[in-house]
Amino acid sequence: MDARLNIFGNQVAGKLIRHINSAGKVLTDSTLPAATQELVKIRASQINGCGFCLDMHTKDAAKAGETSLRLNLVAAWREATVFTDAERAALELTEQGTRIADGGGVSDEAWANAAKHYDEDQLAALVGLIAVINLYNRVNVITRQPAGDYEPGMFG
Repeated sequence: MDARLNIFGNQVAGKLIRHINSAGKVLTDSTLPAATQELVKIRASQINGCGFCLDMHTKDAAKAGETSLRLNLVAAWREATVFTDAERAALELTEQGTRIADGGGVSDEAWANAAKHYDEDQLAALVGLIAVINLYNRVNVITRQPAGDYEPGMFG
C-alpha cells in the first residue's frame, strides 16, 4: 500500500505534524500514567482503523514493558480482568470521545467515573490525548499511511 500523501515530505503537512507533535509532548509529559496513555492511543486507533498508529503504539507499549496479554485484550477491555478500574474509566472515556457521533457525546457517568480516578490535570491530559490521537488517526487514515514498518523511537 502506498500513502496518498507524503506527510513528512509535504511542507504544509510536515508543519501540521510538527505542531500536533508539540501538543502531544505536553500530554506525554503530564502526570497521566504512561501505560494509560498508550492504552488510550491503542483503543482510539482500533476504533478508527488506523493501522499506522496501532503499529506505532503497540510497539511503543511493548518496548515500555506492557504485556502482550494486555495489548491483545485492549479491544475487549470490558470483558478482560487485566485492566485497573482507572484504566477502564480511561478506556470508556476514550470510546465515547472517539465515537461522539454514534452516541451523542460523552455521558455524565463516563466523565464522573474518570474523575474518580484522575485529578483535574490528568483529566485535561486525558481529554487532550483522546483529541490528539483522533486527529492523528484521521490524518493517517485519510492519507492511507501504511503500517508495519515502525521501529520504536524512530520519530525521536
